Amino acid sequence: MSRPAHHAKKGHAAPERLAESAAEPPARGGTDYPRRRSHVDKEPQPVLATGYRSSRRSSKSGKKQRREATSERVKTEMAEKVGDAWRAVLTGVKYGVLAVAGGAALVGLLLALATGINAGARYLAKREAVQQNSPEAVAQRARDNVLVIATDGKTSTDFLAVRFDQKSGQIYGIAIPDGAFMEVPGQGFERIGDSYKAGADVSMAAISNYLSVPFEKHVVIDKQTYQDALTNQSLAGVFARVTETDLSADELARLSEFADSVDTDQVALVPLPVKPINLGDQTYYEPQREQVADLLLTWWGVKLASDEGIVRVIIYNGSGVPGIAGEAAKVLIKSGIRVVDTKNADRFDYKETMIVLQNDDTQAAETVKTVLGVGKIVEQPADQDVADIILIVGQDFKVPKE
Repeated sequence: MSRPAHHAKKGHAAPERLAESAAEPPARGGTDYPRRRSHVDKEPQPVLATGYRSSRRSSKSGKKQRREATSERVKTEMAEKVGDAWRAVLTGVKYGVLAVAGGAALVGLLLALATGINAGARYLAKREAVQQNSPEAVAQRARDNVLVIATDGKTSTDFLAVRFDQKSGQIYGIAIPDGAFMEVPGQGFERIGDSYKAGADVSMAAISNYLSVPFEKHVVIDKQTYQDALTNQSLAGVFARVTETDLSADELARLSEFADSVDTDQVALVPLPVKPINLGDQTYYEPQREQVADLLLTWWGVKLASDEGIVRVIIYNGSGVPGIAGEAAKVLIKSGIRVVDTKNADRFDYKETMIVLQNDDTQAAETVKTVLGVGKIVEQPADQDVADIILIVGQDFKVPKE
């Protein structure tokens, strides 16, 4: 049995109505509108993976690519920076080496110049010192100096080493006590007072040798006059009381006149700086060289501690003649040569005087030979700094006549 039309299922139109609808679309406002907008055909797009897993894989891959790109960029930049740094280092090293080389060359040049200048200065200083200590220069300086010898006529003898500076109108003097120990030519280290027993010339030689100041003239006075001069700081009237001298009458009169004219404030008579040494019941005095050096430098312009240009000699008696070493010492000292010691040789049969050179200063040996008038020079270097020459006095040496 057929069901009526109104009993048709909801949502299903009858065939004939569907056909009508398809044939005659309804009009809206007198205008035909399509139910949907017509679609514009597009080019087919590639099918991309979709979903959670595909998007995560895409994200990891992108990050990895970005990390690799960043890493590569950083490596490139680092390589460039390292290259720049190495180039800078190499450039610095290059210029540093050049600077060091140049600095080393400059330092070497400066050292060479300094060495040359120092060598030249030493040569000139030594040459000047040798000239200042030549026999002629020593004799010239000795003209201003007089050794005043004060004796009581018995056992005690004191000395006053005096410089008369007539250009400046001043008088300087160093008082040397009887008990001062010095090298006495021909006697060794003795009390200076004992040197007078062998003569005034021995005393002058000993004091000249110690002070490095030449004394070739002397006067002898009594002890009281000597003490008064030191107390009053004046030599006025002293030369009127001279009992013995090797000065000529004219020289004595000239010095006496000058000494009487000098005011006391222009006179300085000071004791030799000494250190007392008691040996039993005897008192000896050790000169203090540093303080003595100050006086000599101020008053005589002499550097006591300096041996520059001064020939130092040790004298041996090789002839057997008593006192011959002391006589040779006096001759040398008068010429500005310093006698370090005198003693006996190993034997007394040396016929020829031997001048044994201990260093390479042949000029010093020639000077000694010239002063003595005899001698055979023998070079025998020795590792010591006490003396420049060892002199063995032979039988050919004769004491020069005054």
